[in-house]
Order: sequence, then structure tokens, then C-alpha cells
Amino acid sequence: MIDTSLLASSPESVGIDPSALEALFERAEKEVREGTLPSVQIAIAREGKIAGMRTFGRASFGGVEADADDDSLYCIFSCTKAITSAAAWLLIQEGKLSVDEQVSAIIPEFGTHNKDSISVEQLFTHTAGFPTAPFDPRAFRDRERRLEYFARWRLNFEPGSRFIYHPSSSMYVIADIIEQRSGIPYHDFVRQRIAEPLGLPDLFVGLPDDEHARAADIEHRGQELTEADYAELGFAKPPVTEVTEEAVQTFNEADVRRAGIPGGGAFTNAHSLALFYQGLLSGGQAPDGSPIWKPETLAMARGIRNPELTDMIFHKRVNRGLGLVIAGDEDRTYRGFGHTNSDLSFGHGGAGGQIGWADPATGISIGYCTNGFDRHAIRQARRGVGISSRAASCALA
Repeated sequence: MIDTSLLASSPESVGIDPSALEALFERAEKEVREGTLPSVQIAIAREGKIAGMRTFGRASFGGVEADADDDSLYCIFSCTKAITSAAAWLLIQEGKLSVDEQVSAIIPEFGTHNKDSISVEQLFTHTAGFPTAPFDPRAFRDRERRLEYFARWRLNFEPGSRFIYHPSSSMYVIADIIEQRSGIPYHDFVRQRIAEPLGLPDLFVGLPDDEHARAADIEHRGQELTEADYAELGFAKPPVTEVTEEAVQTFNEADVRRAGIPGGGAFTNAHSLALFYQGLLSGGQAPDGSPIWKPETLAMARGIRNPELTDMIFHKRVNRGLGLVIAGDEDRTYRGFGHTNSDLSFGHGGAGGQIGWADPATGISIGYCTNGFDRHAIRQARRGVGISSRAASCALA
């Protein structure tokens, strides 16, 4: 449940246009009204407070259908990457980690099969070379099994030579590095160093058993596009990845929810996601009053790395920061941002259409969650652009 001190007294009190906010909520409800999605949850934040939030629709919770509400929890899939990355930034900030280090110097078991040259930075930027490396998420909390997977992994391409999105593999390694350099289990580190200081009790990487009843079960909706459909729309069909329907459905299982997969297994709600991004705008506040992330840390993390690299589908610049996506230019909609986002906007979306970003130009951040996984990938992408475009325009003139 959200701390009421984190709720704005009114949208206007934090510089949000109430009419624009209502238009955003109406747009977010559209897919629920039309039956495209079972439930959605959305929140907008500014000046460290929630300006408005809404939840629409119904969901299955452990097989029992009920109205979704603002306290319902959702799997945010790859939005988790921003959380895992922000945890690692703290170690960089404290001088306990460098992006220039070789991963094998930190985790010797990782340095097999020509992986010894991979740098920490390449893990964050999806240039590490092992996007399809297999891993059973249930094994994540068992470090011995985790290291066995790392040792077996082989390269798909030369590290640093190209960008190919790593759905989960590189973040498993970053989480292990967090544990080795902090001496604290990854899940506890995120809880102690991010969720608790930011006042976000509903931000979980590794869902506790007593919280599963609040988590909305994932449902797939719609028809998947064919190769001919993609060609007619002028797009290349996305490559086959581990994010299959079968794999996504495992996030309805208790043991996968418990695992806290660092590349895509956090459970939270929209207002917690929006407030997390407020922390990445302001730096947040540690218990001693100091910023959680120093300004120079945030500037380092939000800088575009490898600007020459492009994606495989749209052939647009990928504009990756240190675990983040940066809007960067007029092609921002291909990266999950809205037309009205500024070039400085940063964040990370998630499978199924989850949205999380902040815009330093306006101070607005958004969290959008759904338990509906739309098989129509283009419709899903356009929905994200439409919602983000409205959200980015909510500031009072």
C-alpha cells in the first residue's frame, strides 16, 4: 500500500494538468474497455509524488478472478533491468566496481569458451555476445547452479562487435557481480539499498510467498502477427528469443515468482515504478539524508554508449546507457518513448507492454503495468507510444 505522504494533494500541486491526466487515464482504459487487455494500472509522478493513478479491469489472482486495484502487483518483465542496473550503479559510485573490469576477474567461472574478454560495460549494453545463453530461472538463487550455467555458456558473436538484445542472460551476471562486490544477496541489496530508502515496500525482486495473492496472473490475448503481416507493415519479423508464450506463462508459477529474475522478474505496481524513476531523477534520499545516487552517478548511467550501434529490426540507433534506454533523437518512438518525450528521457520497457521512464525536461515519470500479454506486437508497441506521448505532455504550461 502506498505511503499517503507520497501522494500529491492535487495534480496541480506538482505541476500536472488535471485535464491532460484524465485524458491519459481514458487512453489507458481503452484496451480494457475493448477487451484487448484484462487489466491495466497506470501512475504519473512529479516532484517526488504521485500526481494520479488508476487501475482498470479484472484479473485472475491465483486462479480467482477479482477486480484489480491500485495495490495489485504485476510482473514488470524487462522493466526490472533498470532496477538491477541502478543497484549496480551504487557499487560503481562507491568505487567497488568499474565498467572497464573484465567479468572473469570478478567471476572466474564465467571466463570459459572465449568469454574471458567480456567487460562489465558490455553486460549493460547488450554487446556481451551471449544473448541466447540458456538459464533455468528456478536455479538463480542457487549460486552453485548459477555458476555451472555461466561456465557452459558460449558466445553467439564477438563481444563488443554488435548490439543484440540479451533478454535475461547478462543481467544474471550483473546480479552475481552485485553479490560478490557487496557481500549481500542481490534480492536483499535491492530491498535494502533501493526499495526501502525510496519508500517502496511494494517493489520486489523475488516475490515473498505472502504476497503472491496480490499478483495478477498473466493472460495472453489477441493473434500473433505472421511473417507476411510484418512484411506488409514494412518491418522485419523479430528474431525468436527466449520470451516465448510458454516462458512468459511460467511467471504465474510460485517458484519463478520467488526467483526474482534480475533481467525480467520484478513484481510491483505502477505507482512504485513511477516513484522509482522519480528517485532516478532526483537521486533519492538515503537514511542519513544523502542522495542514494549522486548526480555524477546518474549522469554517468544516462550517457549514451556505443552510439554507432543499431538494432536488427528497425536499423535505428539503440541509444543505450548503463542498463537504460535513452530517447536521444527523433527516432525515440522506436525505443518505446512517446513523440512528446524529450531527447533526455530514459527508462526501460518490459514484455507485454510494461512502461517505465522519466523525463528530466519535465520531471515527469510514469509506471504502466498490465497482466495482459498482447500477441499483436505492433499494436502493443503503438499503444506504448500513445500512452507515453500523452503522459509526457501532462505538465502544466
